[in-house]
Amino acid sequence: MRLSSIDIGTNTILMLIADVQPNGETHVVRDEHFIARLGKGVDEHRRILPETFDRVLQCLSRYKQIHEEAHSERILACGTSALRDAANREEFIEFINSRLGFGITVLSGDKEAELTYLGSVSEFLQEGIQQSFAVIDIGGGSTELTCGISGRVTSQRSLDVGSVRLTERFLKSSPPDESALKEAAKYIRDHAKGFPVLEERTRCIGVAGTLTTLAAIDLQLHVYDRMHVSGHVLGLDVIERIFNRLKDKRLEEIKAIPQILPLRADIILAGILILCEVMQQIAVDRITASDRGLRYGILMNEAKTLAAGG
Repeated sequence: MRLSSIDIGTNTILMLIADVQPNGETHVVRDEHFIARLGKGVDEHRRILPETFDRVLQCLSRYKQIHEEAHSERILACGTSALRDAANREEFIEFINSRLGFGITVLSGDKEAELTYLGSVSEFLQEGIQQSFAVIDIGGGSTELTCGISGRVTSQRSLDVGSVRLTERFLKSSPPDESALKEAAKYIRDHAKGFPVLEERTRCIGVAGTLTTLAAIDLQLHVYDRMHVSGHVLGLDVIERIFNRLKDKRLEEIKAIPQILPLRADIILAGILILCEVMQQIAVDRITASDRGLRYGILMNEAKTLAAGG
């Protein structure tokens, strides 16, 4: 069955079209990416801004066209942190539905973490081998740590600290003041205290744009290649080195780095700072980048539901 999943995140909207087997195996047809900044201003105003409605509509209209051209059978669209927080989310959902004819499911933090875990670990599972995983998902509005054994989630924790939220609160200048960086780091540490120290032999996986960008920088890729990025292992020392390289640069200088998308440039520093602080809190010094995540988990979960007759 050919299905389309849309991950409507705080910063980025992703679409995956894939042929999905009942066992969850996916064959990718299209994988699309657009930085729509849905969560711009949500942290401050608790509302999706009027100009954001049209920007997101433009993105989703294009995605619907791609979905139809690919002869996909169904669109499964899910919203995360920004839609959970926005007081006008129902107005926004109705706005999209009335114009494009599909609904948006707002996922709880727990469900988002579960599906992200399912999608992320899928490329690293080894048949017949039980393995411990921990998945760090740094979004625009929140950060999740989900632990599990092979394909089964055992625990999940979330904190309302994301790259867009942190940037809007603390890192308002470019480059940011040293005092702002220290304040932001303390804010992350204070919120991440509930994250557990991981057991030995747990494989730590990182998803979303911060991780894939770091991997691309470390690999010195001038053209993004998910086949090289997914599975690339980053040491905390390498991540800290990249952070120190970027923290004194002006926004225009960061935009000039080929591995950093111009629309991600203003929040990449916040994302890396979150990653560094979380890795120290959970006591890991290596993390594996994954190009997968929620959009894969949505499709795999749907295939499982359909196979069970749901």
